[in-house]
Amino acid sequence: MRKTFPHAKEAFTLIEVMVSVMIISVVIMALIEMFSNNTHLFSYIKKQTTITQYTSFFISNKEYGFQNKDVTLNDLLRDFNLDDTLRRELKNSKTKVLYQKLERIDLSEQSGDTEAEGNSKMVLEIGKTILQAEGSSSSLLRLRVE
Repeated sequence: MRKTFPHAKEAFTLIEVMVSVMIISVVIMALIEMFSNNTHLFSYIKKQTTITQYTSFFISNKEYGFQNKDVTLNDLLRDFNLDDTLRRELKNSKTKVLYQKLERIDLSEQSGDTEAEGNSKMVLEIGKTILQAEGSSSSLLRLRVE
């Protein structure tokens, strides 16, 4: 027969407390890991978005992109109206522009009839411009008509 004390309160045992602390610790560690993974992904996406924006500046800049060259991003954006703070940041950002000629199509070889003589001197060059900056890179296909 079990003895009961009149003033005794029921409480958790030490094992029960330790198990609950371990469960809470595992849940907290899982949340911290999930947060750190999200932070890493967001920083990677931000970096890729930035380099893609820089690559889009080649669309309106005819001077760069058809040769291999080391430039600053400020050189690429010289014709754009930018904030002074952003322009200072871009002056310090070194980039490498790489150009790979993919295909060259001479239209004089393609045209055999006399109607296409106006186009006979036209040469199309398809190439790929790669912008490498700060550990990231982005590429853009380009078409040049000569």
